[in-house]
Amino acid sequence: MSNEHTPLLAHGVCGLSADNAVCGIGVSEGTGEASTPNAVPRKLNTFFGVMVPTVLSMFSIVLFLRTGFVVGHAGLLQGLVMLLVAYTIISLTILSICAISTNGAVQGGGAYFMISRSLGPEFGGSIGLMFFLAKVCACGVYVLGLVEALLDIFGQDPASSSAFRVLPQGYWYTVLYSSIVLLLVLMVCLVGAHIFARTSFLILLVVTISLLSIYISPLALTTPLKFLITHQGPGNETLTYNASYTGFNGTTLKDNLGSGYTVDYSTGKVMSFATVFAVMFTSCTGIMAGANMSGELKNPSAAIPKGTIIAVLYTFIVYVLLFILASSTCERTLLAQDYGFFQRINIWPPFVTIGIYCSALSAAMCSLIGASRILHALALDQLFGFPLAPAAITSSSGNPWVAVLYTWGLAQCVVFAGQLNAIAGLVTVFYLLAYAAVDLACLALEWASAPNFRPTFQVFSWHTCLLGILSCLVMMFVINPVYSSASIVLLLLLLLFLHYRSPTSSWGYISQALIFHQVRKYLLMLDVRKDHVKFWRPQVLLMVANPRSSCQLINFVNQLKKGGLFVLGHVKLGDLDTLPSDPVQQQYNFWLSLVDKLGVKAFVDLTLSPSVRQGTQHLLRITGLGGMKPNTLVLGFYDSCTPEDYFLQDPAFCESKGSGGDDFGVDLPSLQAHFPPVRHVESPRWLTSEEYVGIISDAIKMSKNVCLGRYFFQLQGEGMGTKMDGAARIIDVWPLNLLQPSSTSAASVDVCSLFLLQMACVLNMASRWRHARMRIFLCVEAESSDQGWVVKEETYRELLRKLRIRASIKIVPWDSVVQLYGQKQTQDPELEGLTKPAQALSEDFQSAVNRMLMEHSAEAAVRFLYLPRPPAHSSQSHKYLSQLEAVTYGLGPTLLIHGLTPVTCTEL
Repeated sequence: MSNEHTPLLAHGVCGLSADNAVCGIGVSEGTGEASTPNAVPRKLNTFFGVMVPTVLSMFSIVLFLRTGFVVGHAGLLQGLVMLLVAYTIISLTILSICAISTNGAVQGGGAYFMISRSLGPEFGGSIGLMFFLAKVCACGVYVLGLVEALLDIFGQDPASSSAFRVLPQGYWYTVLYSSIVLLLVLMVCLVGAHIFARTSFLILLVVTISLLSIYISPLALTTPLKFLITHQGPGNETLTYNASYTGFNGTTLKDNLGSGYTVDYSTGKVMSFATVFAVMFTSCTGIMAGANMSGELKNPSAAIPKGTIIAVLYTFIVYVLLFILASSTCERTLLAQDYGFFQRINIWPPFVTIGIYCSALSAAMCSLIGASRILHALALDQLFGFPLAPAAITSSSGNPWVAVLYTWGLAQCVVFAGQLNAIAGLVTVFYLLAYAAVDLACLALEWASAPNFRPTFQVFSWHTCLLGILSCLVMMFVINPVYSSASIVLLLLLLLFLHYRSPTSSWGYISQALIFHQVRKYLLMLDVRKDHVKFWRPQVLLMVANPRSSCQLINFVNQLKKGGLFVLGHVKLGDLDTLPSDPVQQQYNFWLSLVDKLGVKAFVDLTLSPSVRQGTQHLLRITGLGGMKPNTLVLGFYDSCTPEDYFLQDPAFCESKGSGGDDFGVDLPSLQAHFPPVRHVESPRWLTSEEYVGIISDAIKMSKNVCLGRYFFQLQGEGMGTKMDGAARIIDVWPLNLLQPSSTSAASVDVCSLFLLQMACVLNMASRWRHARMRIFLCVEAESSDQGWVVKEETYRELLRKLRIRASIKIVPWDSVVQLYGQKQTQDPELEGLTKPAQALSEDFQSAVNRMLMEHSAEAAVRFLYLPRPPAHSSQSHKYLSQLEAVTYGLGPTLLIHGLTPVTCTEL
């Protein structure tokens, strides 16, 4: 067989076409083969590709400019608690990142790639966009921090006469300086982003030297220092503070142990645990910097876990030592009133200045580059359509310059906040939501128990994932309930948008794995031995020969199922012994696309059999699983009517609506070509009358209810796009066997009659039939001397009251029809019961029954008729069908029903 030699692992993880800039590999659009000419080589190892960018992102501006802010307001003990909480949250998230990144080939896009390929396009796209916004806001924070550091040295100070303080200060000046810095960052990202990547190690070296100078300074500066700090207060008044550097001092450490929340001089607001934590947590938002470099890593599955864990441990130790150093050597006033106090107490202040500028600038560029790569990946995946489509454009070197411009424009909006502390809470909330999504992805993969989820990193469990999710959500609302609620609402709106936009992909959907896992459990719990008539519902197998002529019936049965199982069955004639492969397997996608086009909630089950009758038997036996198995067989009517082609009538099947594929290889022309043209008058039928009646008999022997649908091509308003409420519709029910008048004399009704009533009631409960009027016709012999029809009417009214069925009862005298029934009837006792309905009824009687139906039910939208039991001998099949055809001739949409299942219940 040709498909036995397909390439190993044909379905890659990346799933992106020509994603040179993001995935790091080129993919031919048609073949899926790697294309080397434009491929970006993977050169980075663990140290340069993961550790360096992660450390730089986590140091950012908090290391130099907000350490004193945290310790000054929260104190050493609460500061260490904040640090432990923050690192606990990111450590739990890192475990999830490591598990996902070691479960397959990680391509470009970093966290977005991992989330989208784990949770599917809806979650991936929404979380990816949220993570992109978090990176954009973080870029703005770093730029504002850099401008703040610049103004600390070069900003005009009324109390200072220094020649260096030449830059005017104020809100709009801050925005101007931030815009200039951001423009510089943009130029670097557009022209020399690769240069920044190569110089990142040099930047880390400079930052490390600055750090060492901070640690060494208390040993060199042994004498205390006094400082005079001034700030612009409310009403343009100048506030002056006396602050001291004491060196290592036990009293200073004791004074700084507890909290002392005061007014923040940059925002003018009183600080609290939540606001300080929000600022401090921005130092923990760089844990995915290494994961975002996944497209350039030689071995991302090994480099991401190792490099990220080492970088986090290193930064944690640095921050703990800095907190202890600051609280042991500086008074609280100095810590809280001067963000850049490390410059004042350094042996050579330019060390700290250079470190601040390098760390802030590198973090801003890293955020801008990382955000643009995420946006580029989103654009390539085409999840948000036209608005993001230009972001997929890249330069000849693979740089997504349009995505960079998009990101720069949004970051420019962020800097209008004017103060770092003002937007720190929003950045933290966005990042916490993204971290919760990563934990959710790992939790879903673990709970789904998919055999292919085999990460080489094993230091995680569903407990760590769940704890990570809960801790992220709790801290989000502790920091800012308004931002948290708004971000979750935005996430839900994005989820709904992507869900209704229905993007399909080959990434795999975690929802499908979870559904399978849970459905299997519930199917085992659905015990058929516990079935009760109170909870009965139709579970339908509709046999379809050609959907071109059966779509109206398919739509109608979809309304009739009442939340039950609905299966479209089809028998492909053939013998597997004579065929090279199973032809049924290639047909499923066409039938599933048909179901999508019609908008019905149905499964598809196909089989290969030498005859339609045997194939129907197979489907009746094996369709469904456990307690979800068909209990009702629905067939189209066997008559000589020339069927109409529904595909030529419904706009959904017309070329004008577009013929694009459905991502499963089925486009509209292929769908139309797959199903053969409808049968012409001269065309032979697919099965004989004996075989058709045999199918009905087989279903009854297997205790299945049987429904035959006729003239449903005349039924209007059942399509997916129609909005008919059914107010003008009428449902007529003839619950007695019209071909056997002797059975109508009994006051009680049989199981089949009750089944008719139940099915009509089920239809009346459907959305498009809810306002239809239901009428029940009782045929009586009005000229009878015993006047039993009055009792029958009262009996029926009482029955409807007990069954809670709202319907009007119509009395139909049919004495003239009954008189024709006795003509030429055979009285052979052997033909009683099963075969009596198939006996030679006179044509006058059949015509009279038809006229009676036409007279009373001409205006009905659909009619429910009693289907007599088929004959036991196949020789009577043609007569049986001719009687049914004569009685229902010209009626309009009619459903003949033979019910075997008790379905009604009068008990609570």
